[in-house]
Amino acid sequence: MIPLFSSDQVRSADSFAINELKIPSIVLMENAAKSIFHAILEKYPYLDQSYRFGIVCGKGNNGGDGFALARHLIISGFSVKVLSLADERDLKGDALTNFIVLKNFVNHYSELDVIFYQSQNNLNKIADCEVIVDAILGTGTTGTLKEPYNHIVEKLNDLPALKISIDVPTGLNLDKASGDIIFNSNLTVTLAGLKTGLFYEKGKLFSGKVVKGSIGMGECYFGSLKTDDYLIEPEDALIHLPQKKADLHKYNAGKVFVIAGSTNMPGAAVFTMNSAMISGTGAGKLFFPESIKSIAQNQMNSATVSGYADENLGFLRLKNVELIEKNIEWADAIAIGPGLGRESETVDSILTILKKFKKKKFIIDADAIFALSDKNYKNIDLSNCVLTPHHQEFANLISVDIKELKNNLLQLGRDFTKETNSFLVLKGAPTVIFNPEGEAFINSAGNSGLAKFGSGDVLTGIISSFVAQQEDIEKSLISAVYLHSLTADLIQKNESEFGITPQKLIDEFPKTIQFLRKSIV
Repeated sequence: MIPLFSSDQVRSADSFAINELKIPSIVLMENAAKSIFHAILEKYPYLDQSYRFGIVCGKGNNGGDGFALARHLIISGFSVKVLSLADERDLKGDALTNFIVLKNFVNHYSELDVIFYQSQNNLNKIADCEVIVDAILGTGTTGTLKEPYNHIVEKLNDLPALKISIDVPTGLNLDKASGDIIFNSNLTVTLAGLKTGLFYEKGKLFSGKVVKGSIGMGECYFGSLKTDDYLIEPEDALIHLPQKKADLHKYNAGKVFVIAGSTNMPGAAVFTMNSAMISGTGAGKLFFPESIKSIAQNQMNSATVSGYADENLGFLRLKNVELIEKNIEWADAIAIGPGLGRESETVDSILTILKKFKKKKFIIDADAIFALSDKNYKNIDLSNCVLTPHHQEFANLISVDIKELKNNLLQLGRDFTKETNSFLVLKGAPTVIFNPEGEAFINSAGNSGLAKFGSGDVLTGIISSFVAQQEDIEKSLISAVYLHSLTADLIQKNESEFGITPQKLIDEFPKTIQFLRKSIV
């Protein structure tokens, strides 16, 4: 698990290095520039002296890093054009020092050109560069980019060049992972510590590959910091897998009960149940409308199907609830919601079930989340429950606008799980897991091929299976979410993201576990 830090925490690292470790700030900037230089060449080893670099520098320390980086590139034989967005008189401190040094290099290196920004026409002077480096604002973005930065970033994004950001892509508000106009990086070399805002929402979309650069202070500062945010690594998914002991039998290998499906959406139930069975569940039962029971039975891998009298209506009704009490008590985990529908009687049935069976491990998805929307969840004890909404479902659940959710995603997720003592799997790009203490675990796998009907049903089944097989819900979620996404990544690699289907995810999932075992062990 990789700890992630807030922008304030990382900014204070500079202060710690200067005041406690007594490292001069100019040395920190020099260390940063060297680290960025090596990170670029390590990520793109094909870059040789035929590639031209265009470095766009702001007036602050981010710009200073850019000036220092330009010097290291020139010394190594690259051609560099530096576009300074500030006049020399507006520079100060270490940024000014590095600019003066760089300016003196101009007289001795014909491959170096320093340009002062006067208008957008100046951007044409770096348009022929194969690599563009963003050293404009760094962590300095707090709101919408203003003139001239907004137009500069738009123009830079249009250039057909490899794009690299120093520390943070310009335009990205780190605290909210938001922004209207953001530099679209292929690589972000972030300094000192990994920042949470680079790994979700707009941060994930615009940061490209994120690598950590060093300012030369080691880990002594960050090792003492408390954080609530973590990035999931492949090793985490492997070590948190349920353990299969030699003396297992089917009834202590995890029992899953699935309440899902209706006339209009029978497939959701099938995907949920089958994915639970192929991810290690010892025994599985599906509660399904009698009138369409054969649809599910014909597609079940090994689970049993318990039909309930639906009078050919094809949906769950209140009169059916009393039939499932023994099955709920029998199960180690209960998945409820996929494809159930939103008939008023179905909604009432869901609420009745959740109220009646407190402390059972429910995995609440899809239409069961709908039943809890508009703050209906406040009337139910959700302890030990896992909710798996996508963004719009979660916004409806807590009665906020989708824009507000995206601008405050981590905080709203934390608030919800702390309030309800539940677990939240907030599906998106990426999916974020929240525990009852408010810690957030950001998934590092997955691709756009998962944006398809049925993908979430498969995830619900896998989660239900892992939760049924072991006591620790948090570990189950970390492993299930990552492996589900890794399966999609392996399909994308071997075929393409276009061919990712729920059934293919189910078929390939066991192979993903074996792939991970071989890759790490």
